[in-house]
Amino acid sequence: MLTVRKSMDRGYADHGWLKSFHSFSFAGYYDPKHMGWGNLRVINEDRVAPGTGFGTHGHRDMEIISYVVSGELAHKDSMGNVKGIPPGDVQRMSAGRGVMHSEFNHAPNETTHFFQIWIEPNVTGIEPSYEQKTFAASEKQGCLRLVASNDAAQGAVRIHADAHMYCGLFDGEQSAQLALQSGRKAYVHLVRGEIEVNGTALATGDAALLEGEAGIALAHGRGAEVLVFDLQA
Repeated sequence: MLTVRKSMDRGYADHGWLKSFHSFSFAGYYDPKHMGWGNLRVINEDRVAPGTGFGTHGHRDMEIISYVVSGELAHKDSMGNVKGIPPGDVQRMSAGRGVMHSEFNHAPNETTHFFQIWIEPNVTGIEPSYEQKTFAASEKQGCLRLVASNDAAQGAVRIHADAHMYCGLFDGEQSAQLALQSGRKAYVHLVRGEIEVNGTALATGDAALLEGEAGIALAHGRGAEVLVFDLQA
């Protein structure tokens, strides 16, 4: 079964300095029909105004991934990490038994557009940790590049969760397939452009929720950038 969640149906919050679309219930947005999908708990599409950001705040027992689309995100945390996250990088923070961090857009004239992704861990109370890797556009063109997994295969960042995250760029005749094991769920989020997922058309901001499917087939992309998740049901 494949269900489409249209971009316009997501939750939305406009805080002035932050404009955020919520795919699942988050903060002031609550929809009991959309509390997550499998162990994927949060996908927020955030746009942070120049010179603003998220002040120091805490997390625990969550795998948090940041994926920057444009601009740059400045990260600072209680583990001593001070990093800039540009487009092409995937940042993973395992909150474990507790971590404090902040995220800012220090650019004077450019909005930072990024995705904040939370995945529920399969272990709790661990030592918090941080990892960040660059994945060139050429690695994602016309294919699904594994960027996060529980076994760090293919140079992906390691998450403490039963999940795999892929990124892909598709245009024209480019296509890709991903097999799914029985009992798994999958989630496809279209960051930009157009694409077909198992023959169903998605536009920018749309998502496809898959359950009971043997696999994912991506085709007919037009300037498409996609995030794909293979998830614990």
